[in-house]
Amino acid sequence: MSSKSAIVFIDGNNWYHNVKTIFSKPSDIDLTKLSDFIASVFHLDVIEIVYYNSIPDIRDGESMYYRHMEFLSNLEKEGIKVKTRKLQSTSTKELKHERAAIIESLDLCKECKPIVKQSFLDVIGSVQKKEKGIDIMIATDMIKRCMIDKECDCCILISGDTDFIPAMQIIKDSGREVITSSVPWGYSRELRGGRFRYLILKRAELTEKCMKSYQETKK
Repeated sequence: MSSKSAIVFIDGNNWYHNVKTIFSKPSDIDLTKLSDFIASVFHLDVIEIVYYNSIPDIRDGESMYYRHMEFLSNLEKEGIKVKTRKLQSTSTKELKHERAAIIESLDLCKECKPIVKQSFLDVIGSVQKKEKGIDIMIATDMIKRCMIDKECDCCILISGDTDFIPAMQIIKDSGREVITSSVPWGYSRELRGGRFRYLILKRAELTEKCMKSYQETKK
């Protein structure tokens, strides 16, 4: 019996901050090995990996900016698709307007659109400097690629953020699936509540199966 296909969606900011609680250098983890390991647990074949991340402002520090851009460039060289947004200051009103515009641009049915709109517009609190639109970009891509374009049988979401649950439920109701995976710290209990399949990534597993080689990490 052949495996089902999966696209891996990585919430870069969430992944970085969560995994930093157990590894001082999250960049030492090979994201292709990580994706393949998660897929193997659920007998899935990875057909693509997409990494979503914000880009810092160069005015906040040139060194940090260029290190970040080098990291993203290396991911692309490894065959990982990178999708970015600018990290910038924004008001709650501006963020709601932007999210509403993105939702309106989706090819969603009349039943799905109110659910997505309510879920992603109601969770906004006080906003200062933060990612603009990364979470909804991921949710949009999962719905479109898995449910509308039918490019894969399953989405693997590497994130511990509860904001994705409404989009995940829409995909599940369509007969397809979203599996989540993250390290224990920052991994929402709601995502591990039984509605969706999930995998908690343990330090030992990451060290044994998902680290870059010694030569790679020394570069």
